[in-house]
Amino acid sequence: MPHAAGLYYEEHGRKTGPPVILSAGLGGLGSYWAPNLDALAARHRVIVYDHRGTGQSDRTLQPDLGIDHMVDDLWQLINYFGDLNVTLIGHALGGAISLCVAHRAPLLVGRVVVINGLSKPDPHFLRCFRTRLALLELGVREFLRAQPIFLYPARWSSANSDRLRAEELSQFEHFQGEENIEARIAALCAFDIDERLPHIRHPVLLIAAEDDMLVPASCSEHLLEALPNATIKRMSGGHACNVTQPDVFNDILAGWLPAEQIQGAQ
Repeated sequence: MPHAAGLYYEEHGRKTGPPVILSAGLGGLGSYWAPNLDALAARHRVIVYDHRGTGQSDRTLQPDLGIDHMVDDLWQLINYFGDLNVTLIGHALGGAISLCVAHRAPLLVGRVVVINGLSKPDPHFLRCFRTRLALLELGVREFLRAQPIFLYPARWSSANSDRLRAEELSQFEHFQGEENIEARIAALCAFDIDERLPHIRHPVLLIAAEDDMLVPASCSEHLLEALPNATIKRMSGGHACNVTQPDVFNDILAGWLPAEQIQGAQ
């Protein structure tokens, strides 16, 4: 199994295509992007990875875990592949990580896509995570059983109940551990990158689902105001809109990502 700096990764698509690295949200698994891989891989060299502490990556988290530790991991992954001038695509937590990497190493990054992202915790967001932590105290099964409420629209969840039940069983079997998920949630709830946003001059695409029950679309609107070179596309499909509405999501990406490499931010 391929690893770099303790991170499990996979490569898909055209070896000579413009490079793209996908970073998942709280769950941290590269497999999260399965509904989008074929569309991206048709034109790009696509790299997906499991965050540290999740999946097939090193399960040992750094002491006092923070977002900057996760930034270190992605930065090391980029450097492992060389000067890729890569496009970073991140969902929620992965979006925050991607923006921070662009700020730290602007010449390594060409573009950034942030799906249902945020620059700092929103009051509604914090309320949701306090609820999720309370569910975790009741047990891992309760935490996982409630997860679709935060990720998916009700209509989609009802229509995909068998799929969600199978996912719940798989997630329980491969759960990253209560201490790990608590540490990742704490890092997510503590971070604030507002001061860095004006210095991130890369083209940034913000994708915001109006019916996101976890991260309000107003968080993407805040990013739009603060980032110098950002644009926004709106869709529906809940927090995991790239999973529930993959065709719409994939078309948005295809219309925005360049077919050839561009130079990093100066």
